[in-house]
Amino acid sequence: MTDASAPGRSPSHSSGALQVLRPLADAASAAAAELARHGARDEALAEYVPERRTLGISRAARMTPLGRVWRLGVLLVGADGRLFATGRVVRAERPVRRSTPAAAIAEQRAFAAAAAKGGFAEGETVNFGAVPIDPVELVRSGASGALVVVGDELFVRWSPAQPGALTPLDRYLADRVELLANPPSGS
Repeated sequence: MTDASAPGRSPSHSSGALQVLRPLADAASAAAAELARHGARDEALAEYVPERRTLGISRAARMTPLGRVWRLGVLLVGADGRLFATGRVVRAERPVRRSTPAAAIAEQRAFAAAAAKGGFAEGETVNFGAVPIDPVELVRSGASGALVVVGDELFVRWSPAQPGALTPLDRYLADRVELLANPPSGS
């Protein structure tokens, strides 16, 4: 956090930052605690490591495990309350030779194979390309990932195609946590 006495910063900016950051941390921690209490289904968080050559030896693309998260629509929340903007999602799958009608399908299959190569169980859901929500950026520019600051309130932009589609963070998390913790019958 920036010191209020730093050049170019006013005490009101610092207190405004606290008005945004404290509720963000509290809401994310409360969501994680509630999901853990209910034993909600979590998913893997990974980093995609592309194919590369090391000393002339080819290494296949793979996913490196980073931890576990709960997927709440456009946000991922870790057990420690860290928030991420949802990136891409695949199910780990061993590579098989198939004719592929489209490049997008081939790419998705390659990511699924990289997840299996990284040690994820076949069929496991793996999130990758997730970007941590940056509190400093949130305060500085008013946005980070799917989070937006309007006045002193935090909102989730749940549709990139509709910039005005904003939902208050507390309400968004409460709805998503409820759905994941107590899924409707048949889900």
